[in-house]
Amino acid sequence: MPAPSRVILVHGLWTWPLSMEPLARRLRAGGFVVGHFGYRTVREDGAGAVARLVERIDRDGPVALVGHSMGGLLALRAAAERCATVPRIVCLASPLHGSPTAAALARLPGGVRLLGHAAENLARTAAAPGRCEVGMVAGCSGRGLGRVLRRFDGVHDGTVALEETRAEWLADHCVVAASHSGILFSREAAACCAAFLRHGRFGSA
Repeated sequence: MPAPSRVILVHGLWTWPLSMEPLARRLRAGGFVVGHFGYRTVREDGAGAVARLVERIDRDGPVALVGHSMGGLLALRAAAERCATVPRIVCLASPLHGSPTAAALARLPGGVRLLGHAAENLARTAAAPGRCEVGMVAGCSGRGLGRVLRRFDGVHDGTVALEETRAEWLADHCVVAASHSGILFSREAAACCAAFLRHGRFGSA
């Protein structure tokens, strides 16, 4: 499959497009043409955000998608509708089987309001987006809000457990020494992301 030169970055919960800029700069240095997709993570329902992302894909495609956490889940849903023009997706620390951390937050007073529409997005089990190649970069530095909200068994990034990032339909999976938010600043994560976008595997230089 030809390597896409254009990439759209999709941010995660409670953040904004510029939160992905450290990663964007590294991808641009690697020769990619990088753009951002923004959405209201709490106030905008998932269907609406996905529809707007599909419109962006139609305008800019063929294009690869890179999504952080919930952004990866939205990217998978959009790509399922436009698989012919989204050859590859990289998810960064996205919970593919629903988010126990978000569920724990929703049970606290005020938690439902803090999550808004994100509660529904983070409760979904992700599905393979057709023929698109999907890679997952997960973190293993357990620092983050999730440690306050829930008990983790095994390796985690402070918000998402390593096992929550695995699925049999992934083309490849790798783990970097970064926390859930820190993965956006990780040189290693950016290098893995670039390798997958070029080759469909993380082990390629």
